[in-house]
Amino acid sequence: MLVKAAGMLLEQQRSSMSATTSPDATAASSEFGLSPSGPAFRLGHESGDRAGERRVEWKLGRNCSLAPRQLLGFYSVLCALSLAVAAFFWWFGAPMVMSFAWIELLAVGTAMLVYARHAADKESIALRDGRLTVEHVSGGRLERVEFQSQWVRVDAQAADGALVELSGEGRRVLVGRYLRRELRRQLANELRMALRHPTPVRRDADR
Repeated sequence: MLVKAAGMLLEQQRSSMSATTSPDATAASSEFGLSPSGPAFRLGHESGDRAGERRVEWKLGRNCSLAPRQLLGFYSVLCALSLAVAAFFWWFGAPMVMSFAWIELLAVGTAMLVYARHAADKESIALRDGRLTVEHVSGGRLERVEFQSQWVRVDAQAADGALVELSGEGRRVLVGRYLRRELRRQLANELRMALRHPTPVRRDADR
């Protein structure tokens, strides 16, 4: 049963993916003078500074139900209960129960270690100063690709719900792996909109 519970936990991690976005993009745009009639972003966040510099960001990460610290607490309680039951049977002459308990706890611990290692996996996409920067963190490893925004091609592949491909200058990268399949085309549309408006929305008339 412990192994089955660990499998369900890992399946939940794979299936529950969402975008982490900022809810106050409209207020930020108004404060810094960005045009309210510009592109509206559902998954991304548009901001700017008082000099008129525009920045659009998409932060996409796993929607994990348990943080690593909570997971450690859950596993500690699980170990205590399992070993207490095994000790009870061992005391009454069934030592094999203890062996099976250790094997199950080792299997569950391994599964939870994999879960915790990838709980903080995320993608970050930022458009600023004519450059599109893509960062992917997986298992603590960071991969970073940078493009000149005017050369970037956005390709939402033919298969419905496939990952979004960004390519240009001889490089390519896939994004959207932490989004639900039905939201990946939305991400592709937002990237295209942002790349079509590369210049600052607000200009300082005093300069």
